[in-house]
Amino acid sequence: MTHPAQPKASHFINGEYVEDTAGTPIPVIYAATGEQIATVHAATPAIVEQALSTAKAAQKEWAKMTGTERGRILRRAADIMRERNHDLSVLETYDTGKPLQETLVADATSGADALEYFGGLAGSLTGEHIPLGEDWVYTMREALGLCVGIGAWNYPTQIACWKGAPALACGNSMVFKPSETTPLCALKVAEILIEAGAPAGVFNVVQGMGEVGGALVTDPRVDKVSLTGSVPTGKKVYAAAAEGMKHVTMELGGKSPLIIFDDADIDNAVGGAINGNFYSSGQVCSNGTRVFVQKGIKEKFLARLAERTGNAILGDPMDEATSFGPMVTENQMNIVLGYIEKGKEEGARLICGGKRADMDGYFIEPTVFADVTDDMTIAREEIFGPVMSVLDFDTEEEVVARANDTEFGLSAGVFTKDFTRAHRVIGNLEAGSCFINSYNDAPVEAPFGGVKASGVGRENSKEAIKHFSQVKSVYVRMGDVEAAF
Repeated sequence: MTHPAQPKASHFINGEYVEDTAGTPIPVIYAATGEQIATVHAATPAIVEQALSTAKAAQKEWAKMTGTERGRILRRAADIMRERNHDLSVLETYDTGKPLQETLVADATSGADALEYFGGLAGSLTGEHIPLGEDWVYTMREALGLCVGIGAWNYPTQIACWKGAPALACGNSMVFKPSETTPLCALKVAEILIEAGAPAGVFNVVQGMGEVGGALVTDPRVDKVSLTGSVPTGKKVYAAAAEGMKHVTMELGGKSPLIIFDDADIDNAVGGAINGNFYSSGQVCSNGTRVFVQKGIKEKFLARLAERTGNAILGDPMDEATSFGPMVTENQMNIVLGYIEKGKEEGARLICGGKRADMDGYFIEPTVFADVTDDMTIAREEIFGPVMSVLDFDTEEEVVARANDTEFGLSAGVFTKDFTRAHRVIGNLEAGSCFINSYNDAPVEAPFGGVKASGVGRENSKEAIKHFSQVKSVYVRMGDVEAAF
């Protein structure tokens, strides 16, 4: 009997499922058990060609529709997604291993929010009139054309929508390549868009590894590339896109600081640190994995943190009581266990966790290190797992300098009751998505993205519209033209 997670076919092109078994088989492994639950095939050159030519052809008609008409389709897709939230959440859990307790509220719902938000904006995308005496200039906001989206494995449904919704709202078409680790959810997004009335070919999904991504990114028909991934991957893709002078958005990794001053509400600060390190088992790019705690409250903070971390429920992700799931793959688990060993070797003090959990699947206990110093590997490199580094600090000036001493700049957070200080510190931190007395909120209304090595461009909010459209300006002369001869 086929597993319920097995899709009808590997790819979704021109409004329907498409298979080509000549492509390399990609096993889909359920992280909670290690068993294979589905197989898809990487896109062959013929599949890539079919997706690109289809998307290119569909884009012109799609862009001719009014923004309001496009928006209506995106809004309808959002409604369908919400109606099917339970089934989509179960699929997300099969795809990623994240607990159902989490996927029910964070994944398809976030995708639906993006479709609804950009659906609502689509009809409002206008240009402006610039008076110049009796002459004038008018501008138009136009689609870029054909966009390629490349997803990461931590939020497969959400990323497909965060890229697809603004692209489609602006009149572009998209070919989306999910991570080969989590190939299932984006197919459902494509299916739902067609059901909502999107023309065939406007949103297509093809599977594959780096080779397929490379073929998409370098194709001369592609006008824009939007990637969510690691910094090394981002550098490669950015360079390849630059070669063809394509528009890009890069949402990359981080090693973000979370700064807790000694006047902070301890429980809220601990809650922020838990959300910024252990949600999705730590597999979130914006995580605040360097937790700087002012010395006055250090031991109190660590004691409360250890106590609350002890309440995590590791277990079957399909059981809604489970609050902490496995790593996405065995490989990812081993990478994280390697970082934990480095933390121990380099002299950090282990407060809790620190090993693989004694159960099926790729579970690592939520792990906290204290007495971490800025030069330790666990404080420098992005781990992408449930490993929190707690560092001490004395003064505001010192902690700001240390927080900024990193190649990354995705997120930053501050916990304090002194609001003047909160705004001042955030103002001095080099990061794109910041939080005060909170951490890791990502509403679609707010821009999301980083500075420095953490990326370029922004997702969500009105900012995303700028990254999926371009402005044409038209000078209109009312009188005679003067010329030198």
